[in-house]
Amino acid sequence: MDNYEIVYAADDNFAPVLGTSLVSLFENNKDININVTIFDSGISKNNKNKIEEIFDKYHRNLPRWIVPVDLENKIGVKLDIARGSLAVYSRLFLKDFFDDDVDKVLYIDSDTIITSSIKKLWNINLGKQIIAATKDAFSKFYRGNIELKENDAMINAGVFLINLPEWKRQGVEQQFLEYICQKNGKVQLNDQGVLNHVLNNKIYFLNPSYNLLSLYYDYSYKEMEEYRKPVNFYSNSEIKNAKNNPIIIHYTSAFNTIRPWYQNSTHPLKKVWKDYYDKSPWKNVSLKVGKKKGIKRILFSIYNILPKQVSLRVASIFQVYIRPLLKSS
Repeated sequence: MDNYEIVYAADDNFAPVLGTSLVSLFENNKDININVTIFDSGISKNNKNKIEEIFDKYHRNLPRWIVPVDLENKIGVKLDIARGSLAVYSRLFLKDFFDDDVDKVLYIDSDTIITSSIKKLWNINLGKQIIAATKDAFSKFYRGNIELKENDAMINAGVFLINLPEWKRQGVEQQFLEYICQKNGKVQLNDQGVLNHVLNNKIYFLNPSYNLLSLYYDYSYKEMEEYRKPVNFYSNSEIKNAKNNPIIIHYTSAFNTIRPWYQNSTHPLKKVWKDYYDKSPWKNVSLKVGKKKGIKRILFSIYNILPKQVSLRVASIFQVYIRPLLKSS
């Protein structure tokens, strides 16, 4: 039986969220061998113990803990992180941690719930493509910031399957480093922007059921088109079918959404996440109250005061035009 090599990356703040994702992975994939590698950006001993409790509960081999390379120190460039922490970059540099007999590695973000088997995903034939991933809904104005053509598809990096032999053969990690240095550490969308630039035209595009973003639940397809104005994207029927048959739900952040690890969550599928959280070692730890800060707080307030169509138009201007303009070279 194949060993499924799964990679996560997290810091201590996201440890309970990571643990919840692991519970869902093990609950719904009891018939496959899974090896988990966790890129650890400062997870506490207490939280590590709780994570390892999950592995014991499901009779799995304990995770391999890896402290990611200090990328800023390695390349001598300050990284401009728009969201999250430096942990997000660790998923780009993993080749040295896997032997040559490993053909595939599946990276999964911590803020996910795996609702069913990942066998079909794992068994996809990538051919010469370097990764498999789902498309993301970005307007044409984001492309220029990472040197893509207006109609090039862009991916979301929350879930991606790596063809490790091709990843190594084509030297993509060196290309990642060179691009980060070229941009002086200021890459639009951080590591996701790096992946989109370097691996353009080397990507197998997955069905959206493998990475269902919060966006698809917050808006109807028509509203999403108005809000994001996506280029080279999925059809309405593809998104609808994926929502009816989800495999991986990705609880992505948005200015108008409070994610399910907060008491006051507004996510339509918050109960799905909470059900797995309640099977985790943190089940007796009360969820915090989510609070928007800075510009997100202002936008959140405006969005909820104005009529929905007006709010959508205002949000669209920021998302489609202003955000990429702020990150232009």
